[in-house]
Formats: sequence, structure tokens, C-alpha cells
Amino acid sequence: MATKKATYKEAISEIEEILEQIENNELDVDELAEKVKRVSVLLKTCKEKLQKTNEQVEQILKEMEE
Repeated sequence: MATKKATYKEAISEIEEILEQIENNELDVDELAEKVKRVSVLLKTCKEKLQKTNEQVEQILKEMEE
């Protein structure tokens, strides 16, 4: 089963949840490694979404100038 990519809002929410778990020392070493890997994936997703949105906004602004 393929997993769908999280929306930006979902990704940020999950990152915040993981950070809270880390700050509260709720994770053991094995969980910590898994959560850090998950945050890495989520950050990549957010970065891609931000870049795509930026490109779309730039294109719209460029079209408005024409």
C-alpha cells in the first residue's frame, strides 16, 4: 500500500509533535532514530511544497506584469 504525502500543514503538525516528544524525553534511543528519520522526510516534503508554491507565485506575478 502506497502512503500518500502529507499536506504541508500535516507535516508541520507531525514535526511539532515529534519535537515535543524529544524535548520531553519521551523517546528511547531506537525510537529517537526512527523519529529523526521521519522528521527528515517531512522536512523534505515541506521544502518541496514551499519551492513549488514559490515557483507558482513567481509565475503568476510574471503573468500579471505582461
